[in-house]
Amino acid sequence: MSSLPARGVMQQVAAAIPMECRGEIIVVGSLAATYHFFGSDPNAVITTKDVDAMLSPNALALRNAKIVAESLFEAGWTLREDAQRGKAGDRSTPEEELPILRLHPAGNTDWYLELAAAPPEGRAESKVIQRLSTSQGDFGLYSFRFLALAEEDPLRSEFGISYARPEMMALANLLHHPQIGPEVVRGSTDKRSNKDLGRALALAWLSTERDRDALETWHPRWRTALERRFPKEWRDLALRAGKGLRALLDDKHKLDLDQATRLCNLSLLRGRGLGAEALRATGRRLLVEALAPLESAARTMPGA
Repeated sequence: MSSLPARGVMQQVAAAIPMECRGEIIVVGSLAATYHFFGSDPNAVITTKDVDAMLSPNALALRNAKIVAESLFEAGWTLREDAQRGKAGDRSTPEEELPILRLHPAGNTDWYLELAAAPPEGRAESKVIQRLSTSQGDFGLYSFRFLALAEEDPLRSEFGISYARPEMMALANLLHHPQIGPEVVRGSTDKRSNKDLGRALALAWLSTERDRDALETWHPRWRTALERRFPKEWRDLALRAGKGLRALLDDKHKLDLDQATRLCNLSLLRGRGLGAEALRATGRRLLVEALAPLESAARTMPGA
C-alpha cells in the first residue's frame, strides 16, 4: 500500500472533478476518514492505493460518471487495468463482468480514483452494477446498498467536495457484516468482515479520542438515517447492526479480532500500536453507548 498525503489527495480529487459535478460527489472510505480526523495536519497520510468517490444521487450517477470520466481522460488520467477482468469492456460484455472504472492521476501510479454510485432507491440487492459507457470502453458503476448512509448529511471539505461522516461509514460497515464471513480481501488472506468491522472500531476509537462522549451522539443520527433510507425495515436493520461486532468481540473469534487489530494499525490507527484489548474495549463502548440505544428504540417504538 502507498502512503499518500490525505489533504493533498483530497485537494487533487476536488480540483479534478468538473465544477458541474463537484456537488454530487461524496468521498468515502480511507480518504474520508483520514481527512476528517487529520486533515489539518499537512503530514497526515493514508495508507491505501484506492480513493473511493461515490456519485450521488443515483438518478444522476451515470450521467455524472460519464462527465467525470471524460474530463479525467482529457486531463491525462490513465486507466488502471483490472488484472482479473482485463481491459475495458464493450457493448457485448455482460454487466457483471465489466471492470470497475479506476483512474490514475496523470503521471502518477501511486494511487487511483475509483468511481461508484449511490444505491438506487427501492432495491434490496446488496450490490448493483450499472453499465457506464465511455470513449475508452464500458465499465461497471457499482453501488453497495448500505452506502446510502453516506448520503446522510455529508461533511464539506475545504476544497468544496463532500465526504461521508465517520458514524455513517461505521454503520454501513456494521450492517454489511452481520457475521464473520469467509470472504477475503482480494490479493490477501485477510477476511473482508474483519477489515470492515475493524474499520468501524477504528472510526469509533478516533471519534472518542477527539471527544470522549462522541458515541452518545451516534445513535440518534443512526436512527434518523435508517428511518429515512430504509423506512420499511429500519427496525430490523437496527437490531441487526450489532451482530457482526458482537461476534468479533466473542472470545471464540480471538484470531479474527487480532487480524482486525493488525489491519487497523496498518491504516487509520497507524502509529498508535493499539492491542486487541484496546479495540475490544472500544467495541464494548460502541455496543453500550450507540448500538444498545438504537436497538432499544427499534424494540419500543409504536409499530415495532
